[in-house]
Amino acid sequence: MNVGIVTFPGSNCDHDVYHVVKHACGAEAHYVWHKDRLPAGLDAVILPGGFSYGDYLRCGALARFSPVMEDVVAFARGGGPVLGICNGFQILCESGLLPGVLMRNASLKFICEDVRVAVTGHETPLTRGLVGKTLRMPVAHAEGNYFADPETLDRLEGEGLVAFKYAGGAPNGSSRDIAGVSGGPRRNVVGLMPHPERAAEAILGCDDGIALFRSLLG
Repeated sequence: MNVGIVTFPGSNCDHDVYHVVKHACGAEAHYVWHKDRLPAGLDAVILPGGFSYGDYLRCGALARFSPVMEDVVAFARGGGPVLGICNGFQILCESGLLPGVLMRNASLKFICEDVRVAVTGHETPLTRGLVGKTLRMPVAHAEGNYFADPETLDRLEGEGLVAFKYAGGAPNGSSRDIAGVSGGPRRNVVGLMPHPERAAEAILGCDDGIALFRSLLG
């Protein structure tokens, strides 16, 4: 597997993702700067967490205009697996690859804590063999409150596109406790607010997140 990790000004989880992909999972990993184009031959693309462009205007709103996003959109629409984590999820929503929007947490406070996340919906490249399981991963965000209109929420649930839900209730006020959704022609685009790369090795206190990367890279 050959994975492109898109890096924007303000990304701060790109090295974590690179480490998990290359050293924990043994796949090839390449940083892709936001002003560059996606290289040929990629099998998957990951948009990591952070604060792209300082979250000015709105989280992810400026990053979606980066030159690389034209290629990311084309890659996704062609069926290529695309994963957005935290700020990457926000960027995927802003770019129209996933429905909904991530708003300020209901508490208006930054949340940094471990959460339990139920894997739901139909299988995606990220969740093969994991649907029905509950994983522990950390969240670290101020704008992780997922919102969509009732019709969109009904469609997402009805079509099995809600990939993750907070078990025991959303800490941020997300509609219907949604922690992540999927989309694209083959449910190949997945975004989630929790950080699986921060829970991918036993030395970190939990390695539940490695299962998601193994699914994506398998």
